Amino acid sequence: MNSRTRFLQTFETVSKKKPIRLVALLGLLALLWACYPVADTSYSNPQESGTGQWLIEYRTGEEKVQITMRYERKSEKGSGFSSHGFSIDPARFSGLTREQAMSGGTHVQFQLKRDAGTFNFEGWFKEGNGSGHFTFTPDRSFAAELNSQGYGLPTDVQLLSLAMSDTGFALINELKTQGYERPTLDQLIAMGNHGVGIEYVQGLKSYGYQLKSIEYLVKMRDHGVSLKFIGEMAALGYRNLEPEALIRIRDHGVTPAFINEFVAAGYPQLSVEEWITLRDHGVSTDYVRELDKLGYSRLPLDQLRQMRDHGVNPQYIQELRRLGYDKVPVDQLIRLRDHGVTGSFIQKMKDRGHTNLSLDELINLRDRGGVYE
Repeated sequence: MNSRTRFLQTFETVSKKKPIRLVALLGLLALLWACYPVADTSYSNPQESGTGQWLIEYRTGEEKVQITMRYERKSEKGSGFSSHGFSIDPARFSGLTREQAMSGGTHVQFQLKRDAGTFNFEGWFKEGNGSGHFTFTPDRSFAAELNSQGYGLPTDVQLLSLAMSDTGFALINELKTQGYERPTLDQLIAMGNHGVGIEYVQGLKSYGYQLKSIEYLVKMRDHGVSLKFIGEMAALGYRNLEPEALIRIRDHGVTPAFINEFVAAGYPQLSVEEWITLRDHGVSTDYVRELDKLGYSRLPLDQLRQMRDHGVNPQYIQELRRLGYDKVPVDQLIRLRDHGVTGSFIQKMKDRGHTNLSLDELINLRDRGGVYE
């Protein structure tokens, strides 16, 4: 009995005892692979080899399935790991049916073909969760065509990376059609690794973006400027923003949800820079709601920023209220905070019999070093 068969039988025995979710499957795989070696993927360089593991989860109500592919490459220089997770239409798999995936437990063999090569999967499926190992067969004709187009001849490792991200001629042709600068082979690989695919490039065009620069494509994707984010911002009226503005907004945590919450609270639409300033100063809708409960409703945004900057938080206002200082004007709250008049300081004054000090008197005492302390 070979190691592959032992692995499948061991997995079947364990999985029949109790339903296994995706997280549990990952831990189980780690244990099983430590015990049973899997087939190596050999490269053109005889000093290199690799092993691959896969996990697939069918989710209720979702047309696409979630797949994670984990790969370990071994060479004379050491080992390297990579992991790719993405959603995919299960129809893209050749040789895998939904009936197999949702069965009570069955051994499966199927393929995923991409321009750069073919992934050959083998493993086990039960109730929508599957796992196993895979090998990769590079597509030599794709490599030759890349070479003929001036990209150079990719190595098997580079072909694996391109296949993992589904980077192929569709993306190359789309970039050319849109007038982008010609990417290098390394840039194509980087685009795939950073999530820049044909859908992203075409989606940007639909929103009026043709960046021409490969560097900008990768940068926008890295900073979380997704098509969904662009679309939601456009729906709020923020259209045709410069790429750098989109990156800046994302970096500062200004999301469509953040803007919508303030608009729903009765505040007007602001410029992008104003939203960024508000976010940077820590003014959130939670802060606004807490102030509202304390009687500070619909304060101007400038006042909210000032209060936040000077450390006037709801807890501070509540302390003052407990000590008998209720409905203190905003400018006074800021003055008190700036002069270091804290709840503990006021309590000490009260403990020494100074129960009717005005706010100005408290400030004067604090400025003189707390004469009564």
